[in-house]
Amino acid sequence: MQYRKNRTGEPVSALGFGCMRFAKKGGRIDLDKAKEQILEAVRRGVNYFDTAYIYPGSEAAMGEIIEQTGIREEINIATKLPHYLVGSIAAADRIFKEELSRLRTDHIDYYLIHFLTDTAQWKKLKSLGIEDWIAKKKASGQIRHMGFSFHGNTESFLQILGDYDWDFCMIQYNYLDENSQAGRNGLQEAASRGIPVMIMEPLRGGKLVDMLPQSAKDLIDDSPEGYTYAELAFRWLWDQPEVTCVLSGMNSLDMVRENCRIAADAKPGAFTPELHELVRQVRQAIVSSTRIGCTECGYCMPCPRGVDIPGTFRCYNRIYTENRVSGMKDYFQSIALRFPPAFAHQCNGCGRCEKHCPQHLPIRQNLKKAGRALTPLPVRPVLWAARKYLKLGQKQDG
Repeated sequence: MQYRKNRTGEPVSALGFGCMRFAKKGGRIDLDKAKEQILEAVRRGVNYFDTAYIYPGSEAAMGEIIEQTGIREEINIATKLPHYLVGSIAAADRIFKEELSRLRTDHIDYYLIHFLTDTAQWKKLKSLGIEDWIAKKKASGQIRHMGFSFHGNTESFLQILGDYDWDFCMIQYNYLDENSQAGRNGLQEAASRGIPVMIMEPLRGGKLVDMLPQSAKDLIDDSPEGYTYAELAFRWLWDQPEVTCVLSGMNSLDMVRENCRIAADAKPGAFTPELHELVRQVRQAIVSSTRIGCTECGYCMPCPRGVDIPGTFRCYNRIYTENRVSGMKDYFQSIALRFPPAFAHQCNGCGRCEKHCPQHLPIRQNLKKAGRALTPLPVRPVLWAARKYLKLGQKQDG
C-alpha cells in the first residue's frame, strides 16, 4: 500500500474504504461479506474507513465488525456530523454520542462536518458555538482530526477552507469533475495550506466505469497500457501529490484486491502525456453523450412521492450512453415494476430533492424529460398491463 501524510505526519493509506456501499442482503447490510472485505482491505494496508451518520446501518455495521475482529487500533475511522440536523450544540452532542455508540469506540479519528455547500451553513454552525464544541472534543481526545466534506462551488470552498484551522477536507473530484465543485483549484489551494484532501466519488458513482459511452470505452480499450476503466480514473487521481486518500465504495473481495493493487503501484508523476491526452479524449466522449450529470449519491432521497430519482436518471442517461432499448429496459425492470411504484411522473414539484443535490441539478425539470423519454405513449399500455399482471400474481402468491 502507498501511504501519504496527514498534518501531524501520520500515514494515511492512499486508498480509503468508503462504507456507504457495503454489500447488501435482503435490503440490509450483509455483515459477513462486509467483514470479509474490511479484513482483506486491512491486510492489504488500508487504514482509512469512511462512514456517516446518515448512511443507513453503516456506522452500526462498522462498529460490530470492529468489535468482532479487534482491528480498532489498526484503522482510522472517519464519520460525519450532519449539519442539516443540528439546530443546537445539544443536538450535535446527541448525534456525536450516538455515533460513538454505533461505532463502539471512544473516539473518532477523522470527523467531518457533512455536506457543506455554501458559507451560510458554516456560519450558522459557528453562531451555535461549533468551534468551541470542536475544541472541547479535540481536547478530550474524542475527535483527533476535524474536517469537512464539500459539495458547492470553488468560491465557497475556498472561503470555508480559510475560515477555520481545518485538519483535512473531503471533496468530490475525478477527471470528469476536474473543474467543477471545489475542483483542481480547491485541491491545490488546500494542499498549499498543508491541508490533506480526501477524495470522494473518484468514479463518479460508477459512471466512469459501468456507464461510460461506447466511444469512451473504445478509447480506453485501444490504449496500449491495458488499464481498466476504473484503473485509469484511479491512476489519474494518484498521479496528483495533492491527493491524500481516494475513497472507494468497495463491495466485493475482487474489488478490494484490485483497488489495493493499483493503490500500491500508482505514484505521483507517473501519468504520461499520452495518458493525459487519453483522459482528455475520454472526457470529451462522456460529455458529448451524457444528458444528466447525476452521480447516484442518493442525497436527493427519499422522495416524498416515492420517485426513484437516481435510478430514473441512470436509465435516462443509458439511452444516450448505450441505446434507447437499454435505457427503457432498465427503467422497466428497476423502476416501473416496483410496488409501490417509483415513476418519474409521480413528482409533484416540491423541490425538496434539489436542496440536497451535490451537483445542483434541476431535478424537477429533468424528471419530466426523463419520464417522457423512458415511458413514451406506445409502451405505456404494455407497462400498465405488466403491472396489473404482476400485482395479481402477488395477490395470488399471498
